[in-house]
Amino acid sequence: MAKDLKSALTRSSDTILWDALGVVALGVMLFVGLSLPAMV
Repeated sequence: MAKDLKSALTRSSDTILWDALGVVALGVMLFVGLSLPAMV
């Protein structure tokens, strides 16, 4: 199983990077969206 996981990570390393960046962007938007009403 570790071999399969390692091969999947090496094949899709670019995709995983963009997915992680998307998750961070969604987290930032969620944080801003939830804290914006408190600022107004």
